[in-house]
Amino acid sequence: MRPFRHPRKRADQGFLPVRRPPVRCPFCTENQDRVIDSRTTKEGDVIRRRRECESCGRRFTTYERVEEVMPLIIKKDGSREPYDRQKIVNGLKKACEKRPISAQTIEEVADRIETEVQECGAKEVDSHFVGEAVMRALRDLDGVAYVRFASVYREFRDLDEFMETLRDLLKR
Repeated sequence: MRPFRHPRKRADQGFLPVRRPPVRCPFCTENQDRVIDSRTTKEGDVIRRRRECESCGRRFTTYERVEEVMPLIIKKDGSREPYDRQKIVNGLKKACEKRPISAQTIEEVADRIETEVQECGAKEVDSHFVGEAVMRALRDLDGVAYVRFASVYREFRDLDEFMETLRDLLKR
């Protein structure tokens, strides 16, 4: 009797790639094609493949990208909703309104926050985690925008709480 061997593993090469079913031609729907050219985009996050159908001879392009699964956000009331980047961008724009901060900078901050949320590796993230990430980013970016966001996010009940936040900002 032969010893058990993993079906996709050879001792000398590690895991072998899994064969995926071929892509269907958008013109004739046959699944026999070959890759003519393969390139990554300049950002490096997408692979562009030029294919030729072996049945009809027509060429078509496919794009391959990593599927980024964003976690669910656990709200204060315990409900859950999908992560929404646009909510972050809108909050940043509102806080930075009439401040000398470009739209490009706001997008970069939103990118960093999104990366931070992804890198935590959890399937569910508390909204407090996201809010604090926004607060840290705004504190480093612009004091006025930070105070604007904090006044809404922290829901100050009186002037003393607001002044305490201002004192913390001035200490930094």
